[in-house]
Amino acid sequence: MDDEREAVEYDAMDHAGVNRAFVDALLAMTPDLSSVLDVGTGTARIPLTLWQLAPASRIRALDLADAMLDVARKNVVAAGAAGAIELVRGDGKRLPFADGSHHVVMSNSIVHHVPEPASAFAEMVRVLAPGGVLFVRDLFRPRDEAELSRLVEEHAKNDSPEQRRLFADSLRAALTPDEVRARVAPLGVPAGAVTTTSDRHWTLAWRKA
Repeated sequence: MDDEREAVEYDAMDHAGVNRAFVDALLAMTPDLSSVLDVGTGTARIPLTLWQLAPASRIRALDLADAMLDVARKNVVAAGAAGAIELVRGDGKRLPFADGSHHVVMSNSIVHHVPEPASAFAEMVRVLAPGGVLFVRDLFRPRDEAELSRLVEEHAKNDSPEQRRLFADSLRAALTPDEVRARVAPLGVPAGAVTTTSDRHWTLAWRKA
């Protein structure tokens, strides 16, 4: 989504509720936020929510799209969080960090943007420290177009036509929970770590041995 117009449209969408739910669930898993990596941060709304609830957090927020990072930078500066949130341009399939370098690796709604996300999952596990928490959430693909239309109508009814289109396209591109389980199983992540957590989201919540 390396397009200025799309980045601004995305940032304007009301994700406050789902972002807060994501952060609350992460905070329930771990108090160690000294080294957090957000893969596919977009406009950095989740790192900002995490920092606002846990000001001691130190977060690297990575994205490949310059347009997203441009908006993220404005959001971070406006919130006064530049000392806590480091923005990094990078590819989630080739993370520019050492093995075991982060106590928390999180990602929200990026997996469906990756054509074949197995390598992104592998990289997240690689940079996660022993005992660290991997927390990934994304949309899952509806069973048919009728269900997709229902979800768009229910969850994006107040959005602009462009925002509704972005949401529908994301649902079509998303994996099912079983497809996620198949991709993380070779990494030692048990099937039970991937659960359905809303009418449109799956969540991978796992602590590395």
